[in-house]
Amino acid sequence: MERTLITGGAGFLGSHLCDFFIAQGHEIICMDNLIKRENIESIAHLMGHERFKFIKYDVTEYLHVNGKLDNILHFASLASPKDYLDFPIQTLKVGSLGTHKALGLAKEKKARFLLASTSEVYGDPAVHPQPESYPGNVDPIALRGVYDEAKRFAEAITMAYHRNHGIPTRIARIFNTYGPRMRLDDGRALPNFMVQALKGEEITVYGNGTQTRSFCYVDDLIQGIKKLLDSDENEPVNLGNPEEITVLDFAKEIIDLTGSRSRIIFCPLPQNDPKVRQPDITKAKTILKWEPKVSRREGLRKTLQYFEKKLSET
Repeated sequence: MERTLITGGAGFLGSHLCDFFIAQGHEIICMDNLIKRENIESIAHLMGHERFKFIKYDVTEYLHVNGKLDNILHFASLASPKDYLDFPIQTLKVGSLGTHKALGLAKEKKARFLLASTSEVYGDPAVHPQPESYPGNVDPIALRGVYDEAKRFAEAITMAYHRNHGIPTRIARIFNTYGPRMRLDDGRALPNFMVQALKGEEITVYGNGTQTRSFCYVDDLIQGIKKLLDSDENEPVNLGNPEEITVLDFAKEIIDLTGSRSRIIFCPLPQNDPKVRQPDITKAKTILKWEPKVSRREGLRKTLQYFEKKLSET
């Protein structure tokens, strides 16, 4: 039986990873500081499972786990702009100190280490779509820099531990991912649009809506993470859906899907908001034999059911 530590395990992606690896027969240690306290709901169904243990803990502190560890999946971080702008210092600390502590544990336990990085390491890209070879266009002192640079540092120290200590590391550059268990107040485009549409409120599009995004359904992303973990690829790999759509067209798609009568209004574009975002997944297709399978329409229908249920409970 493999024993796997998932930091940030109560978050959106972390909770899906807990489910997936429990189903794979792993013993799971889920570690989360619950800075977003409502995240505990995402793992409530696992409490009491014989192969699941939850530890409330801040991974920027001294990190120790009794017994063997085969895998460490480092997903601890706030991921939405709303959250990391509310907690900028905590975001920088978990990307730097937290990654350092988690890598130290991987070294001690001789465990495989997978870092959840992000497409935000590319900043507002001058290359489109974005391949892993593109170094990015990031302003370190901009408001969004706290997240971008935290993840860029996390990648740098992960590669340093691989090169200097021989740790089997994996780096997943995760592009926009969606699905059940996203928070209603997450602040990103999909939760905003879906909640506003279901409530019949005005749908807020930032800028003129011509900026593009690519949305990957969570089940596809989890499969990609598993394939990356099982591979021998130490350098970054893009994981996301390359199907690109403008934010304005995406808002219209949500209105159509929900049957809402909401109207779209336009708000000022946030500072450093990327104009384009589309992964080049050639490396994932070649090395991992992975590409997304779930269409956006199908994924949105599944996500809509979750959002309708959550709104009915509030």
